Amino acid sequence: MAVRIQTAAFDPGAETNAFLKATDGAGAAVTFTGLVRSAPGEPVAALTLECYEDLAVRQLEDLIAAATARFGLLAATVIHRHGTLLPGEPIVQVMTLAPHRHAAFEGAEFLMDFLKTDAPFWKKEATGDGTRWVETRTDDDDARERWNCT
Repeated sequence: MAVRIQTAAFDPGAETNAFLKATDGAGAAVTFTGLVRSAPGEPVAALTLECYEDLAVRQLEDLIAAATARFGLLAATVIHRHGTLLPGEPIVQVMTLAPHRHAAFEGAEFLMDFLKTDAPFWKKEATGDGTRWVETRTDDDDARERWNCT
């Protein structure tokens, strides 16, 4: 299980290939890579992510432990960047390894749903109109709630 919080860019393909070397006993691997987006009508010039690194690492390690226990994951890795990123650049990569595909998919979704709502990252978008903090979204909260982890 691994957590990396970093400012440096990463290569999603190379990260996936390295992760897949630990496939002993696995029947499925799931990889999700989140990118900085810039939608038509809402062009984003840059996205700045701030975080409290020590807290983020601890929270993500706890989250991976919870996902591993809940879904029987064999391995999981979360890589998350902070700093200023440009459209198209990878922000986050979540990778899960499990004996069966259902567990690998659910483990990855669980990690992303909690990462979006609970991890200590704050986003500020730079657009042609200036900068603004990105507000939390109710659909992210709804996605987290489906796991009923109270």
